[in-house]
Amino acid sequence: MPILLPRPLSSARFYAILDTGYAPVSRFGELARAVLAGGADIIQVRAKKSTTAERIELLKAVAPLCAAAGVPLVCNDDLAATLAVSDVGLHIGQDDLPAREARKLLGPDRVLGLSTHSLAQAQGALALSDVLTYFAVGPIYKTGTKPDYPPVGLELVQAVAALKPALPWFCIGGINLQNAPQVRVAGARALVAVSEVLLAQNPAAMVKAFRGD
Repeated sequence: MPILLPRPLSSARFYAILDTGYAPVSRFGELARAVLAGGADIIQVRAKKSTTAERIELLKAVAPLCAAAGVPLVCNDDLAATLAVSDVGLHIGQDDLPAREARKLLGPDRVLGLSTHSLAQAQGALALSDVLTYFAVGPIYKTGTKPDYPPVGLELVQAVAALKPALPWFCIGGINLQNAPQVRVAGARALVAVSEVLLAQNPAAMVKAFRGD
């Protein structure tokens, strides 16, 4: 299977997350194929309760599928696992490794993303546009994935959109097919949905629905 160059995230419409909180690791390969078939523009492996060694194995299972599709793969908050697998990027939170330090360790070519939960944090992400590849805004709505984070609401989406970010950005948190249109109207460029996709009978069709295909 030919290896494609990753598509630019500036045109991305859907960000898929393979999360062990919603899917067993035995299904990661199957789910990766499904979300790629549905048109996912980027995939993240999130395995909060796994070890670094276990995350490395998950990344190795998914990486060839992403490479063949020309879709970036990122690891959630595990620099060691990220560096252990070629071409894998890293997603960090506000309390994780600072973005500039992460970029130095990753080198210039790997994808680096940052979570933001306020307008000030989004503005901070834009100030890091020389080191970040993208940033995420959320949680837009209450979500079981991040129960300790209060929802930021559509007002933050509108405020970030008003900044006209040159950096690609994604809206995440409690987004489903029913509320996705409101998030887009508020100014979202691209969406992230986790449980709605991973628990669907047809994840590929669900991704297509989020993309509007």
